[in-house]
Amino acid sequence: MVERKGSILTVREDIKVFDCTIRDGGLINNYQFSDEFVKAQYESCVNAGIDYIEIGKNVSPTIMSEDEYGPWNFCKESDLRRIVGTNDTNTKIAVMADVGRTLKEEIIPKEDSVVDMIRVATYIHQLPGAIELIEDAHAKGYETTCNIMAISKSFDDELNEVLETLSKTNVDVIYIADSFGSFYPEQINRLTEKYISYAKPAGKKVGIHAHNNLQLAYANTLEAMMYGTSYLDVTTSGLGRGAGNCPSELLLGFLKNPKYKLMPVLKFIEEHMISLEKELDWGYSVPYMITGKLNEHPRPAMKARDEGNTEYRQFYRNLLEEYS
Repeated sequence: MVERKGSILTVREDIKVFDCTIRDGGLINNYQFSDEFVKAQYESCVNAGIDYIEIGKNVSPTIMSEDEYGPWNFCKESDLRRIVGTNDTNTKIAVMADVGRTLKEEIIPKEDSVVDMIRVATYIHQLPGAIELIEDAHAKGYETTCNIMAISKSFDDELNEVLETLSKTNVDVIYIADSFGSFYPEQINRLTEKYISYAKPAGKKVGIHAHNNLQLAYANTLEAMMYGTSYLDVTTSGLGRGAGNCPSELLLGFLKNPKYKLMPVLKFIEEHMISLEKELDWGYSVPYMITGKLNEHPRPAMKARDEGNTEYRQFYRNLLEEYS
């Protein structure tokens, strides 16, 4: 049985707070954030003592249109430096590489980039491509993670095989990703034990990326942390796809390490997030709760929200029939 690491008063030096506001939030507005917004978010993370900021994706412009998507879907070096300069801070810069959308040939060596970490997002069936990206990024000098998506749809033996394979690569952190926001703390506890059983002997860390469909992103993040997960993903005001993520203001308010500061995040919320809430739709709602309960992708809920559909009983009936 996995052992609890510390108490509510414990300061753990292995903890890394990982801000995903721009990357996960960009899934709502096609990464059309202004430079002012992104720079303010970056400065908020730096001033709050947050360890990493995932500033977007490094999708190839040959695969997705630069006319449709903003610069933070591509994270070109010139755009990054326009925001962070040389990033002479303690906050590291990360970008996400989607298997099938990121071309390793377009990833420049770390010595020429302000980026510190490349986070590879993959479905289980894409694992060979993920490993190829991980090893290429490692060889170029980057820290790496692997976010295995939609694990709530996988079988135990299948996931065990994936974790065993990843533990033999050069990846630094293996992520528990609750893609559909469908996990409960008890399940996160068991997953934490499973991931650590493969990662720890191989000298790797474990991370948690939670979605909030069941209002459990914060609880699940704490559960994973209490039992040994080190990398904790958050977004300001929970900004993220669909029901959003674990809010950074909640986690920073909980952690006892004095290096983390809540006030810069509250300042950013006051000055930028309140107005954004009037433009973009995210966060807990009944349709997202229903897709989370059914362990399904939130696409139907997104459609219902876009259409202003509040016939929740019929929405539930339709999905029960579709997925039965």
